[in-house]
Amino acid sequence: MGGLSHYLEEEGLATTQISLIREHTEIMKPPRALWVPFELGRPFGAPDNASFQTRVVVSALELLEAHNGPVMTDFPEDTPDFVVPIASLVCPVSFAYSLGERTSADLLMDAFRSEAADLHNWYDIAIRKGERTTAGISRLSLPEIVEFFISFIGGSRDASPIIDVPVASALRMAAEDLKAMYLEGVAVQPGTQGGSAAMADWFWGETVAARTINAIREICLELPENDFQLLGELLLVPRTQLHRFQEWKKDE
Repeated sequence: MGGLSHYLEEEGLATTQISLIREHTEIMKPPRALWVPFELGRPFGAPDNASFQTRVVVSALELLEAHNGPVMTDFPEDTPDFVVPIASLVCPVSFAYSLGERTSADLLMDAFRSEAADLHNWYDIAIRKGERTTAGISRLSLPEIVEFFISFIGGSRDASPIIDVPVASALRMAAEDLKAMYLEGVAVQPGTQGGSAAMADWFWGETVAARTINAIREICLELPENDFQLLGELLLVPRTQLHRFQEWKKDE
């Protein structure tokens, strides 16, 4: 949308937009943009809060008063809390994994395989129950994603499991599918409740899968190719969740 706005402005139509990723907006330099500190998919903040959402929309529209750009301003409020934390899981599957017990990448990968195998059963139930899934962009099964990630961490950086898709792009798509599979699998477990923010906190804060994705992120940051650099900097772990991995490193 940032790119399209330049063409619309050339035709005499003033534009404004809401930005969720500051780095993209800084590169595109749209004529007017309001950056909001909300989770992806929630450009107006928390749902069912009309007054808050109205303030966001009005702030974006007020930028139309600026005749010269590019202009980017920050929305001054964080999204209000609206969800209840996820209840304790009642199934006999434990997703939490103590980093204090991890002494090597091999131990992390063993834990990842075990966790994903347990989750796979619940994901199958979710598909049968809902008859659909939001996963599928990578066209890889959960076991295939697991082995792809383990292979990449183990040093195989050139082989993409998706035909005609570069490794960096395959990693991003597989990570999105992995997260979707986990969230759909845990959602059908008895006693699970909570909104998207609580579910995201659960995934990034309590699963070995998240720590595996972060291990891939750290590898990408060390690789010279731009595609991997971009993946590590912006596209694997949400910026709002990065603090978890920094805290865990301090505890190691």
